[in-house]
Amino acid sequence: MSEKTTLISEFSDEMSQIEEYIKEHIDPESEYLHQLYRATHLHLLYPRMASGHIQGRLLKMFVGMIKPKLILEIGTYSGYSGLCLAEGLPEDGHLHTIEINDEQEDFTLPWFKNSPYADKITMHIGNAMEIIPELGLTFDMAFIDGDKRIYSDYYELVLEHLNPGGYILADNTLWDGHVLDKNPKECDLQTRGVQAFNDLVAQDKRVEKVILPLRDGLTIIKKL
Repeated sequence: MSEKTTLISEFSDEMSQIEEYIKEHIDPESEYLHQLYRATHLHLLYPRMASGHIQGRLLKMFVGMIKPKLILEIGTYSGYSGLCLAEGLPEDGHLHTIEINDEQEDFTLPWFKNSPYADKITMHIGNAMEIIPELGLTFDMAFIDGDKRIYSDYYELVLEHLNPGGYILADNTLWDGHVLDKNPKECDLQTRGVQAFNDLVAQDKRVEKVILPLRDGLTIIKKL
């Protein structure tokens, strides 16, 4: 094993230990969320896409601080992040979550319907770029976690349907460190998409923004 490989392995072990330490010192996830996270790993491809305990508690807290009435989510996946967002909503709040993969509905929808927040969640199946204009709604908060190749397109559309003072949370904006690649491969459209999104937001005078180095990067954006 090379010295570089050893250092990477040691760093990974240390980060895993830090993550476990964090989990032990924040609010626990509910048993329902724990079972969903487990089912996600047992039954779905790419379970790493689920937000998980730490980010889930952060999403719930952000909702509690921002106090939105309407939240938009792009990229439902197994529903973990959606349930955390709904958990923080006021009684009259509502979440619209959009998932492009119609095969995901059979897994995710029952988790929503059997949760304590069933009446606060509407799940849409289809292309977010087409569904959002059809909703005819303006949102107070949005969570973008969809196709990385078109993050910039999501951003412009969501910003158009976001109330002044509203917030956008964009996930995976550090993309496993690949955002540092100076010349990503032509075929690596996801890395290129995230880089383009980050550059767009950084230069956008319509918003305030900050990137949190949480998990795979979480960008917090406030519409002015």
